[in-house]
Amino acid sequence: MSGFDTTRWSLVLRAQGGGGDALPALEMLCRTYRPPVLAYIRSRGHDRDAAEDLTQSFFAQFLERASHADADPTRGRFRAFLLTAIKRFLINVSIEAHTVKRGGRIRFESIDCSPHEAESVPASGENPEQAFERSWALVVLETAMHRLREEARVAHKRELFDHLHAFLTETPDEADYTRVAAALNLRRNTIAVAVHRLRHRLRELVHEELAQTVADREGFETELRELRTALGTGMD
Repeated sequence: MSGFDTTRWSLVLRAQGGGGDALPALEMLCRTYRPPVLAYIRSRGHDRDAAEDLTQSFFAQFLERASHADADPTRGRFRAFLLTAIKRFLINVSIEAHTVKRGGRIRFESIDCSPHEAESVPASGENPEQAFERSWALVVLETAMHRLREEARVAHKRELFDHLHAFLTETPDEADYTRVAAALNLRRNTIAVAVHRLRHRLRELVHEELAQTVADREGFETELRELRTALGTGMD
């Protein structure tokens, strides 16, 4: 589908094709989607160290055994593909036989300014699938937020963004607007308009991120609906 020839699936297909850019493409996927995999494994009852080792081993198999080779964007959503892959991995692997030393071939680094590593700790009463979905949703949101911050930097509005970014996911009260307006020497209404515009752009970027992981419009609507559920938000 035109418009859904997307970055995430393109990375998988580049990795499948081999060549000089295959490994960097796959490593980018590993870095980006490490948090939801780690969250899922931890929610299965593994402690932090064991979960780290299993996560490393899971992605090492992506590199060494071409586990990604069956990925097919025409068959649906990348999130569902990844969740199925980690479930299969945990069925077929034992910690003693398949753990690998952390810090090996893959350098796992969260995207800049992302606090979602802390969210890998299972929430009370959360099952593994819910932990995966919540962490996945945070990756989507934080990637979009990172892009928005970069846009603000290019537009020479980084200071404004730094003051307002906390208001994009949490509704500010009147005191918040007053405080920021005073700090930036701007009118309260100017701050409110800026928040509205940033929220609108953040929604657009979230939609773009979701579109990068699906094959068609139906898949996109499903991803958006499930992201709202995971985040507990009414984001359009």
